[in-house]
Amino acid sequence: MEDIVAVVLAAGKGTRMKTNKAKVVHKIYGKEMIKRVVETAVKAGIKDIIAVVGHKRDEVEAVLGDRVAYAYQEELLGTGHTVMQAIPYLKDKKGKVIILYGDVPIVRAETLQKLIAKSIKDNEHASILTAIVSNPTGYGRIIRDDIRSRKRNC
Repeated sequence: MEDIVAVVLAAGKGTRMKTNKAKVVHKIYGKEMIKRVVETAVKAGIKDIIAVVGHKRDEVEAVLGDRVAYAYQEELLGTGHTVMQAIPYLKDKKGKVIILYGDVPIVRAETLQKLIAKSIKDNEHASILTAIVSNPTGYGRIIRDDIRSRKRNC
């Protein structure tokens, strides 16, 4: 398998949660969300993990300790900007990068392994993991369409 680097996004404020704590350090069944995400990445065989921290970074670092490398987002300018903070850490890396959200602790290691294996097998430059949910209210949307079945008007 190729080298895989996980970039875990953990810089946001989590304002919708109306909490004084960093969103990703809230516990689910006795364990912080961010810790669950990192442990899942490790179970999936990912050894190189970078956490991008910003708001309340000290709380996140207290939970993760030296299990990960840290990139810092000084200004919270959105998800794309958060990912960009990891670029210096990726400069000499070869292989695939997987972006994980520190507040999405329910993805299984097996799911990540399948996504990575498919991406490698199909030589994909980018892959995205999505889900079909019965009520997507409050979530972003991805419209699925098999572009291979569309007629091209070139």
